[in-house]
Amino acid sequence: MGKVTGFLEIDRQVHKYQPASDRIRHFREFTLPMSDSEVEKQAARCMDCGVPYCHGPTGCPVHNQIPDWNDLVYNGEWETAIRNLHSTNNFPEFTGRICPAPCEEACTLNLEDIPVAIKTVEQALADKAYEIGYIRPYPPQTKTGKRVAIIGSGPAGMAAAQQLGRAGHEVHVYERESRPGGLMRYGIPDFKIEKHFIDRRIEQMQGEGVTFFCGVNVGVDKSMDSLLSEYDAVLYCGGSETPRAAGIPGADLDGVHDAMPYLVQQNRRVGGEDIQSVAWPAPPILANGQHVVVVGGGDTASDCVGTAFRQGAVRVTQLDIRPQPPEKEDKLSVWPYWATKMRTSSSQAEGAKREFQVATLEFIGEDGKLTGVKCCEVDEKRKPIAGKEFVIRADLAFIAIGFAGPFSQGVLSELGGRMKTMIDNRRSTNIAANDRDYRTSVERLFAAGDARRGQSLVVWAIREGRQAARAIDEALMGATLLPR
Repeated sequence: MGKVTGFLEIDRQVHKYQPASDRIRHFREFTLPMSDSEVEKQAARCMDCGVPYCHGPTGCPVHNQIPDWNDLVYNGEWETAIRNLHSTNNFPEFTGRICPAPCEEACTLNLEDIPVAIKTVEQALADKAYEIGYIRPYPPQTKTGKRVAIIGSGPAGMAAAQQLGRAGHEVHVYERESRPGGLMRYGIPDFKIEKHFIDRRIEQMQGEGVTFFCGVNVGVDKSMDSLLSEYDAVLYCGGSETPRAAGIPGADLDGVHDAMPYLVQQNRRVGGEDIQSVAWPAPPILANGQHVVVVGGGDTASDCVGTAFRQGAVRVTQLDIRPQPPEKEDKLSVWPYWATKMRTSSSQAEGAKREFQVATLEFIGEDGKLTGVKCCEVDEKRKPIAGKEFVIRADLAFIAIGFAGPFSQGVLSELGGRMKTMIDNRRSTNIAANDRDYRTSVERLFAAGDARRGQSLVVWAIREGRQAARAIDEALMGATLLPR
């Protein structure tokens, strides 16, 4: 906890943003950092709540010891707080920026709509760790002689690689794209997380003995059978990247795209790379001077909105088939779980027009080019209401309704029937493996992250990578000291 009466004396304060008129002119992060004294005041608000749901299963997937490091920050013991935070979370600079903070939803003070600013304190700790030189290589003192290959360098693959490297194994990470980071690098815009944070972690991990092989598409450039024969264990962290089929007529029109090729292209532009991706080939997509429609109501849709504004879109409309949620939830019925309520992302606040309870019926066009999106209001069962159709002008449309599992080509196509998959309740085809030993149906092959769990949060990917690393270490050595 922090100060005993802190939550009574100190108002909640979080990072402020640059004005929308300024931030849409660049792709850099736009949060304005708080001073150490301001962060310490926010940490002081952590109360002696008895049962801290913030770091339990309802709050933080990696079980960050939030009350502990809040208390340490309040008392000015930043370095000890940094060590505490890193004991459960390999990459707090990632989660402090792009996690939606279910911990704050589970905070006891959220019963009064004034939760502790946990995410703000976490980001401040992560940034302070770099400032004081804490983020440096921590190589193992001894080597085990075991070799582990990891496919995919997103947050799950990175977390597993760091844990296994520190356990003394020889770890090789295979990445399909030209730089590590997975969709955290290529799918999340720089205005949410600048990619030098990923680069610094990669440098740290290389100093700890982890080797990265980029530009290697396993299952295409290098076979799975060769990996399984060369290594003592292989961990598949390929992510969930197959776009969920929308089934909307007219999706083949020029101007209609899945969200990910658009986001990947812009991230590659910002990173100074060729815009063509191995997995997301597409002609150049730019929104400057365009009327843009985004189909979907989640984070990926919001990222498309913010990217379109920064490229100079004339108008951006976001379509959500769900009803507009209430401004305030019934706390006693949902706390400490994530509540459905009206939330406005920073990208939406930059000027997007949001349409709720609207179905996308058809993309319409002339001479093969998109000119508009035909929509219709729907009832509570999401059925179109007769006579409530309307058309929105559109030069560009992005479909951002989620992902249906790992790419079928490459690893899965090579393994064929040897790799069992499962259909979850979101109609996603994920690799079958439990969350205890993370073993697949293929001998010595493990799976973790979105490829196993399905499309989820970065913090869940880190948790799965850490737990899979423990399972692999135990399988190879017979025992393990790595934490779950």
